Amino acid sequence: MGIVERAGHMDVSNTVDVSDPVNVASTVTSLLAACYPGFDLSPLGVLFHDFDRLYKGAYPGYRACDVRYHNAQHVLDVTLAMARLLDGHERSQPADNALGPEMAMIGIAAALFHDSGYIRRTRDNRHNNGAAYTRVHVSRGIRFVTAYLPTVGLDYMVGPCTRIMHFTGYEVDPSDVTVASEREHLLGKLLGTADLIAQMADLEYIQKCRDYLYEEFTAGGLAGEDCEDGYKGVVYRNAEQLLDETPEFMRTAIEVRLNGHFDGVHRYAADHFGGRHLYMDAIEENCRGLLAMLARAGSL
Repeated sequence: MGIVERAGHMDVSNTVDVSDPVNVASTVTSLLAACYPGFDLSPLGVLFHDFDRLYKGAYPGYRACDVRYHNAQHVLDVTLAMARLLDGHERSQPADNALGPEMAMIGIAAALFHDSGYIRRTRDNRHNNGAAYTRVHVSRGIRFVTAYLPTVGLDYMVGPCTRIMHFTGYEVDPSDVTVASEREHLLGKLLGTADLIAQMADLEYIQKCRDYLYEEFTAGGLAGEDCEDGYKGVVYRNAEQLLDETPEFMRTAIEVRLNGHFDGVHRYAADHFGGRHLYMDAIEENCRGLLAMLARAGSL
């Protein structure tokens, strides 16, 4: 039999449809159930259900997600990656070092709502797209989970969730994030790692950067011919410049964030997959493809 081509809505293993909340929820729940036999994982069903409502515009007080890069599929891809990193960690560590089921569920909750700050409220007439909140989406997401989690009886998650969500953004340097324990710090590093490896391993990462991420950056004041005040000094004049600088972004993301700030915890993905690091393989393939595309464009 020939190699089965991976479609854009499939994960790096080509086994999970990351555009389908039910498929991802089932896979994540099965992974955690195998790690923590007998533990009550029913809150995961509530979290996935409410995530789906929020992104579809069925959650009271909120509009549907209207950004095209940081959308539901991206979040589900990140959440699946988070579950796999957790699984790899728990498999490879002695029992004394295990994070345990409560921390694992906190990690999944934080993954599911880490980009909720892009969702506009129903009464929001100030902006016509959630990408306008790019610079402050992490703090907005933190406000959302602070209000939301107690409504479903998960008050104990609020503190750790709101702290580790900072590992997914650039509003606060990862080395400056205050956490309550070493285990919580590890959970934050896993979350920040899942966010990066899932998006950079996406089969359509390059196209999405050009077509959707640039669009979001423009709405958020980080891009455009007339933009003078980019976030952290970053300004992209056009989509071509964003693509030109994406290989360097990927290199820095790996060296500075994944292997630096996050201590290389992406290695737990290989532990999950039995030795193969499918995420890093896909990231390297995307980077090679982008460099080849840029070289061809430069030779025209």
